Amino acid sequence: MAGPAAIAALCTLALPAVPATAAPANSPVDAGQYRTAADAEPLDGAASSADGPTVAAGRTYTDSIAPGDRLYYSVALDAESHAWISAVAAPKPGTKVAYGDGIELELQSKDGDRCSSADADFGTDDAARPIANYVWRVAEPDGRCQEAGVYHLVVTRVSEATSDPGAWPLELRFMAEPPLAESGPTTPPDPGSIPTQPPPPPTGQAERRAGGTGFNDAVGIAHGVWTDRIRPGDTHFYRVPLDWGQQLFLQTEFGTTRVEDDTAYASDGVRVDFYNPARGFVATDDETYYGDDPAAIQAMGPPVAYENRYAAYGRDSGNVGFAGWYYVAVSVTEEVGEFADGPVPVVLRTTVEGEPQAGPVYDGDAAAAGFGVTDEDLDTAAEGVPADADGAGGAGKTLLAIGGIGGGVLLLAGLGLWTLLARRRPVPGTAPGPVPGPFAAGEATRTAPGAYAHGHHGAPPYGAQHGGQPYGDGHPYGDGPPAPPQQNRRR
Repeated sequence: MAGPAAIAALCTLALPAVPATAAPANSPVDAGQYRTAADAEPLDGAASSADGPTVAAGRTYTDSIAPGDRLYYSVALDAESHAWISAVAAPKPGTKVAYGDGIELELQSKDGDRCSSADADFGTDDAARPIANYVWRVAEPDGRCQEAGVYHLVVTRVSEATSDPGAWPLELRFMAEPPLAESGPTTPPDPGSIPTQPPPPPTGQAERRAGGTGFNDAVGIAHGVWTDRIRPGDTHFYRVPLDWGQQLFLQTEFGTTRVEDDTAYASDGVRVDFYNPARGFVATDDETYYGDDPAAIQAMGPPVAYENRYAAYGRDSGNVGFAGWYYVAVSVTEEVGEFADGPVPVVLRTTVEGEPQAGPVYDGDAAAAGFGVTDEDLDTAAEGVPADADGAGGAGKTLLAIGGIGGGVLLLAGLGLWTLLARRRPVPGTAPGPVPGPFAAGEATRTAPGAYAHGHHGAPPYGAQHGGQPYGDGHPYGDGPPAPPQQNRRR
């Protein structure tokens, strides 16, 4: 019989190369490493559609993707469920990336017809962080790709020649939303009916909530005031449960830090990305950070409604189409560390407006599939339990670090529906400009399922764009050329 020492040695050899256990609620985490679920299965994407390994519903997978890679995976869809298939690219902090670097996603039929497409990019030079988006198949009469069978998921990496040539960790997840037991609404809300006047933000004593490293260990927050400290180069993830009819108002504040140079600043130094329960990209915004002056962004989103998924007037409303955990990723770029001493203090003032409403009647357990809010979820958010600790994030209790990312700001901006309330401080030497509208030039646009998109990548119907110019040359769906990259500027 092996002795204790031998057993310990074998256990050590059996551990993964970078082991990490889930952090207790509200405890600091190493935000430099994006963590994936211990039960995530390793997968090798194929170079041909004929060889794509299977991505099954309800499971999470890990892979890696190099510059120029076009990886194929197989997805079996039935004829009734709504399919949401996401990809997360997570380059390590400090990885050299360009403004337009990122991933492009496409879901194809067996005949090569495009069911949906989307992309995700960094939006700023040298702002490596986890980026994510999804493709989908909505089951609906006369919709695209309605037949049961095998479909192809295609993930392509886009990188400039000057960017780091190393492979990025990739995480894939397939979530199947049950069909409705009876026909539901398909007419999206009138944009003019969306409440736009935010209530006063919470002003109570802030409670410490150390954000997680990604979707799998995102820390719960609820209505209230939460504080964190984010190091330059890091990204912290939080999650908020939103039930049917509920609306999120968020004020993100970035406090002052000691600076070595009071004339220095990072023009895109802080950022916030917003994602839905299926890891679909909803909105993003960045802000200039000076270090010796505070910065703040206030934003709001439309109420959660099933019929939002049929909206043709903007990505953000279309991606707020189901109840569940919504994710907020706050990033601070490494450039901030060139003049700021230590981590950046961050305060999130979260308001969840509205009482939960009766949602659609599903033919199946939508909450168990990740599309719903339970009483346990509400308790989890109030207590600050990480996703990996309660299982709601689909992660399990042990996590593997696969490479991390930045830290920063948010704006739930959006195509006439998201209202920017904070005024940017003008860059020294320039005249003060007007308060910018939602989605500044160079940020993302995409359409909701059922909408026709003409993005700068030329997506056909059901296309999804993240990285194009939102309004193009006056066109609502980004018909114009993409905006030129905005470089980080330092004095």
